[in-house]
Amino acid sequence: MSHHPWGSQDLSAPRSSPLEKVEAQPGVVLEDVQSGFVGAILSTEKSGGLHVMVLEDRRGKRRTFPIGFGFHVDGAPVEVIAPLGVPDNYPQRTASGSVRVSNQRARVARAGRIWVEGKHDAELVEKVWGDDLRVEGIVVEPLHGVDDLAAVVRAFQPGQSRRLGILVDHLLPGTKEARIADEAMRIPGAPGNVLIVGHPYVDVWQAVKPRALGMDTWPEIPRGEDWKTGILGRLGWANRSQADIANGWKRILGGVSTYADLEPSLLGRVEEVIDFLTAPGAGG
Repeated sequence: MSHHPWGSQDLSAPRSSPLEKVEAQPGVVLEDVQSGFVGAILSTEKSGGLHVMVLEDRRGKRRTFPIGFGFHVDGAPVEVIAPLGVPDNYPQRTASGSVRVSNQRARVARAGRIWVEGKHDAELVEKVWGDDLRVEGIVVEPLHGVDDLAAVVRAFQPGQSRRLGILVDHLLPGTKEARIADEAMRIPGAPGNVLIVGHPYVDVWQAVKPRALGMDTWPEIPRGEDWKTGILGRLGWANRSQADIANGWKRILGGVSTYADLEPSLLGRVEEVIDFLTAPGAGG
């Protein structure tokens, strides 16, 4: 039997009852029972006659394992199998789940932009969609709040070759954010050239799935209490200064490796904005 970095394993070991079979598709999160390593699948290939897969954990550490037995999904044992009908060395995926484009330079920036509310939103979008955005030539810019959204949209002068996609926190019917968005969409040139979308969370922090941080749910913060300091305090993390908040966000962002670590309500909105900015006739 040939030797591999992960040690020798009998991949054909019989089992008393058949295990659920899970295809080794990008984004599937597995736990290696022997080492305890937990990561999302990035790619598969053949090595020494075996099918192997590369897993990446939430801190960006990568390890290679043979496809087969010895893994858990959500705590239950499974048999991992090679993707059905997919050739060996199928394309590696980006953190957003799209096919990584090899040997392609970043495109010259489009006139269009993605605007997000703040620095944390921008860093999260960059971490998951950064590879895709560079290929498409899309730049993400933080607004540092949306109170003056109509004024900054007017100054941008949107048009067919100057499109805007704007991601707003807590964009729900009847909220202040909804009224601000409606006002911005009445700016000349905005209809058809500006797309404002939002997620339901008070802050983009909540768009990170709790399990990515080892939690079952995000703590509930009473109305009137500062949300970020309240969250950090209930997690037992330092929360007294801006530096504490910055360090708390750094820990939260460190829990995100791929799109699988984010809530669908954010994923869909960002993909919608990217499609809007790259549609035929959008310029670039």
